[in-house]
Amino acid sequence: MKFYAKELVRLLLTKEDITQKELAEMMTKKSGKKYEPSGLSRKLNQGTITFNEVVFIADILGYELTPTRKG
Repeated sequence: MKFYAKELVRLLLTKEDITQKELAEMMTKKSGKKYEPSGLSRKLNQGTITFNEVVFIADILGYELTPTRKG
């Protein structure tokens, strides 16, 4: 089963009722690095977002990504 980062990030945004613009602002505030909503959208759509960025996004939104063994 394939699971794409884009789907995970969008699921978290939907659950938290946060826009990509708001997320980019939160990422900028927490990291000190400038994040643009258009850049974030481009990374998600092109599949170039890094694992570290996905973990960072999850953390900002109050989630942990933890590997769990199947079964």
